Amino acid sequence: MVNKKLDGFQIFSYIFLGVASIMIVLPFIILIASSFSDEVALIKYGYKFWPTHFSTVAYQYLWQKKELIFRAYFMTILTTVIGTGIGLTITTMYAYVISRRDFPLRNLFSFLVFFTMLFNGGLVPTYMIYTNVFDVKNTIWGQIIPSLLMNGFFVLIMRSYFENNIPNEILESARVDGANEFYTFINIVIPLSLPILATMGLFIGLNYWNDWFNGFIYITEPKLFTIQNFLNRLIQDIKMLATMGTNIGGAGQGMPTASVRMAIAVIAVIPILVIYPFFQKYFVKGITIGAVKG
Repeated sequence: MVNKKLDGFQIFSYIFLGVASIMIVLPFIILIASSFSDEVALIKYGYKFWPTHFSTVAYQYLWQKKELIFRAYFMTILTTVIGTGIGLTITTMYAYVISRRDFPLRNLFSFLVFFTMLFNGGLVPTYMIYTNVFDVKNTIWGQIIPSLLMNGFFVLIMRSYFENNIPNEILESARVDGANEFYTFINIVIPLSLPILATMGLFIGLNYWNDWFNGFIYITEPKLFTIQNFLNRLIQDIKMLATMGTNIGGAGQGMPTASVRMAIAVIAVIPILVIYPFFQKYFVKGITIGAVKG
């Protein structure tokens, strides 16, 4: 009787996950198909799973700006690598400190994390602090420091992992053997935390890769644009040219606006799709271990 219930649940789980997977994959298929569709056919027939009239005009248009796109990719990779490294280091160290029950200020630092998750100073004061005090405007740090270096939610997830999956007996044994906190953290805690580190690193990296708001606020120099900022500005320019072309019959008339937007989305998401499989096993393991109390 138990086996039948388990089998039925497994069948339901497979069906549910299969449908969910299809629902996730279908938008990507439509996205790619639309990027290879003719602009007129795309507007006339709408978005389909296969290009109605195959066209590479959108990618040809983007290829004309390949130097700018490659530079934007370089800035995005640089920002993501630096930001993820620093952010993961700060998040891990902060989470480990507040996970230690013998730390006297544990409650205070935990409260600070909760407080920043609920309240913030607002856009204008934040902008003034980062530009007038920290002087990050039109620097690479304007992409890295504001709001993304440490996420309170990530800190709490890592704290739960440290509390539930790092045996306190191991830490006490290391202390008895004469190891200090830094040695214990580097040589014992970090090796035991690779799944959650990979998971949080992926989350932080995705935040940096997909972020456009900080660049929109703090960056005005085109040479510092990340791929998201560059593509966002490119979409705005295309819309402006198309509008001007429609109004005055200029060169922008007939510009492939819809297909270019799809092509832009494709080239922005491809690197993530390539990198994700290498982190998948750590991602799944980190989420599973972090969700189940050991």
